[in-house]
Amino acid sequence: MIRCYIGLGSNLANPLAQLHSALESIDRIPVTRVVASSPFYSSAPVGPGEQPDYVNAVAALDTELPAESLLDALQAIENDHGRERTVRWGARTLDLDILLFGSEKLSTKRLTVPHPRIPERNFVLVPLADLAPDLVMPDGTPLQSLLQQCPENRLHRL
Repeated sequence: MIRCYIGLGSNLANPLAQLHSALESIDRIPVTRVVASSPFYSSAPVGPGEQPDYVNAVAALDTELPAESLLDALQAIENDHGRERTVRWGARTLDLDILLFGSEKLSTKRLTVPHPRIPERNFVLVPLADLAPDLVMPDGTPLQSLLQQCPENRLHRL
C-alpha cells in the first residue's frame, strides 16, 4: 500500500456536496481506501475572470494502484461530476489532484508528483497539514516550512 494525498476542489454546482460525493466515490476505487479527509476550507479562486470562491480539502488515501491508474480513476470521478476541461484554471464542478504519491517523484506527460504548485497554494498546504503536520516532502522540505512561506489568500475553515 502507498499513502498518497489528493487535493479536492470545487466552485460550481454545490461545492460542499461535490466534495462529499467525491470522497465517497474515491473510497470505491478498487484497492484504494480513504484513510482520512481534512476539514473543508473556502478559498479565493486562482484563475481567469470572475469566479465563485472554492471549497477545498485534502484526502489521505492508501492504494495499491500505480500512480497513473489512480489518476485515471480520479479523472473518471471528475467526469462523473460534470467536469469540463475548457479553460485552464477555470471554474469547475470538481478538481482532483494527486499531490503526493508516497515518497515518489514522478514526471510523465500526464502526471507530475509531487504536484508542482503545492508550495504556492495555501488551500493545499493548510488541509495537508491538518492531516500530516509532520510531513516531509520527497525533496526533504518539511511541510511546516512551506506553510510558513505561503501567502494567506483568503482561506478560512468551513
